Amino acid sequence: MWNKKTVSIVFPTYNEEKSVKNAINDFLSLKEVDEVIAIDNNSTDNSAREIKKTKAKYFLEKRQGYGAALIRGLNEASGYYVIMVEPDGSFIAKDALIFLKKAESYDLVLGTRTNPNYIQKGAKMGAFLRIGNQFLAWMMNILYSGQNVSDVGCTYKLIKRPALNKVLSKLNVYNSTFSPFFVITCKKHGFSDTEIPVVYKERIGNSKITSDFWKSFKLGIQMIGLILSMRFKN
Repeated sequence: MWNKKTVSIVFPTYNEEKSVKNAINDFLSLKEVDEVIAIDNNSTDNSAREIKKTKAKYFLEKRQGYGAALIRGLNEASGYYVIMVEPDGSFIAKDALIFLKKAESYDLVLGTRTNPNYIQKGAKMGAFLRIGNQFLAWMMNILYSGQNVSDVGCTYKLIKRPALNKVLSKLNVYNSTFSPFFVITCKKHGFSDTEIPVVYKERIGNSKITSDFWKSFKLGIQMIGLILSMRFKN
């Protein structure tokens, strides 16, 4: 618990058998964490078996997609503070304490992987991804007044229960463009937010998107389309 309020961790999981158990145990080792929600998004490896070796709550989400897994996790989480994070070993559990401290003053806390002092050797943040992220963040900041983000693709985020309850039924993007969709949706609801740098390490295994240039490029185009379309929607 944090300030007598419960804390949930949400892991969207797809073929992370080599990392998910350790990631879960790292977060559960924090006395502040009350539950870990692990969403198995139709993994074809032994992710389910590894999750079930831990004290995490296991759920199978049959709708395929990064967003689908996170939306399921947000619906299953019971905590007042809900933290989303990847189970691939690229993030560290103790950064959750910084999110919780910041959340005392904000509805939404966003992680950013853009500070070079926090990016460790081997982390998947090459020039193409870094420049692409900066461009997409610049677009969001220009199109949405008051927005000041530097990383549109970072999963590591915290949202407080009162804010989550207001947007949960409106989360309907199920693919890998979920992160900017989520941030913009929260922005349109007027939630207070801030951004913090997070430690970003070399992930275990290969990314389903960023390890492939053309998949990354396609995702970037999709994110541009989403950012523009949401700007002019009511």
